[in-house]
Parts: sequence; C-alpha cells; structure tokens
Amino acid sequence: MQAFFTHRYFIVTLLTLLSVMSIADLIVDHSEGAGFEHMAQEGVVLFLCLIAVANLLLGVRRQSKRIAGLKRELATAAQEIEKASESLKDGRIAFAKVIAEQFDAWGLSKSEHDIGFLVLKGFSLAEIASLRETKEKTVRQQASAVYKKAGVSGRHAFSAWFIEDYM
Repeated sequence: MQAFFTHRYFIVTLLTLLSVMSIADLIVDHSEGAGFEHMAQEGVVLFLCLIAVANLLLGVRRQSKRIAGLKRELATAAQEIEKASESLKDGRIAFAKVIAEQFDAWGLSKSEHDIGFLVLKGFSLAEIASLRETKEKTVRQQASAVYKKAGVSGRHAFSAWFIEDYM
C-alpha cells in the first residue's frame, strides 16, 4: 500500500512540475506575442495536467479515508475477538469444572479422571496410552471402567452425555 501512495505522489509531483513549466511557458509565449492557437494548445495541456493532479489527490484522499475506516474496523474486530476469546476461556474453565465434578460424582479414580478427559478431548486409546506411557490394554480397561461408572455404552455415548445438555 505504501508503494501505491509513493507512486501516486511521484506522479502528482511530476504533473505539478509539468504544470508549473507550462505556466512559465505560457507567460513567456504571451510576452513574446505567441498566437492564440499556440496559447490555447498550451492552455489545454496545463488544464489536463491540473485535472490529473486533482484526480490523483482525490484518489489518495479517498484511499486514505478507506484505510482509516478499515483500520477502525480491524481494531473493533480485534477487540471483539479478545472478548470472545475471554468468554470462551471462561466457558472452557467452567465446563472443565462441571466435568470434573461429574467425574467425582461417578467416583472415578485419578487415572480414570485423566482417561475421561482425554477421551472427551478426542484422543484415541492408542494415543492416550502413548501420552500416559502405559499399555493400550490398560487404557482400554480404564476407559471401560469410566464408561461403566458413567452408565454409558462407549466413548460416543460418554461424550454425548456431556454435550446433550448444551444443545
């Protein structure tokens, strides 16, 4: 964007110089008694240069206003994202607390708590075993114990148990 403005200002400067030179030439030509046709041609060149300068400056002004508006919109959006992020963070914390309280109500052990949270986060049993540095069979048994204590048939029903109240 900076190159855009620099390029436009360069052209404005050139056209302004051309206009000044054209005015000087008109003055000299007039003092030397140049004919009307020649003066009219130079006047048209000067007029076109001035129109081009005005047009370019108006374009720069419009672009500057548009950029300022976009910056305001961006700042507003960033604030809204920050608010939403805080709200989501608070929601995640509250949801994790509800889950932990429910795990306690079901009487899950510390290991079963961990397994339950990881299952809810979407990890496979193999991934959970790798994360906990245990055998997959152990994780499978612990997951089965979690499902049994929760009174559900498997991981999908387990996840749905927490989500159905929010839908």
